[in-house]
Amino acid sequence: MYQIRYKQFVPTDIDTCWDFFSSPKNLKEITPDYMGFIVKNQIPEKMYEGLMIEYTVTPIMKIPMNWITEITHVTDKRYFVDEQRKGPYKIWHHEHHFKAVEGGVEMEDILTYELPLGFLGKIAHTMFVKSKVQEIFEYRNKKVEEIFK
Repeated sequence: MYQIRYKQFVPTDIDTCWDFFSSPKNLKEITPDYMGFIVKNQIPEKMYEGLMIEYTVTPIMKIPMNWITEITHVTDKRYFVDEQRKGPYKIWHHEHHFKAVEGGVEMEDILTYELPLGFLGKIAHTMFVKSKVQEIFEYRNKKVEEIFK
């Protein structure tokens, strides 16, 4: 398994930050356009434990991949967890933590994932998956900076 951690300071209050990130409707706004992110089911304004989000992404060579994520844990204004139920990863466990700090909010993402296909998955990770995941988080960080100027 692999684990990546990202921290970002957001210059806003915890309520505003939580309202933005706890709305599944904002996920597309912080996802790169080339990912071809399309939500396929009806989603509410606010997430809740047990929420299933079905979407399609095209991360590699415009090949569409179906992905289903479940929101497994939510503690208001502190954290939530999404886990892949169907998709390209063997394991995808993504924790989103929020902490009010002086002048804003510290967000921390902890992504733990594993690829399928054993040795071939390890090669794919080295060749392009790791860099693609990092690129997506870097894009999100830039978008968050733009949104919360």
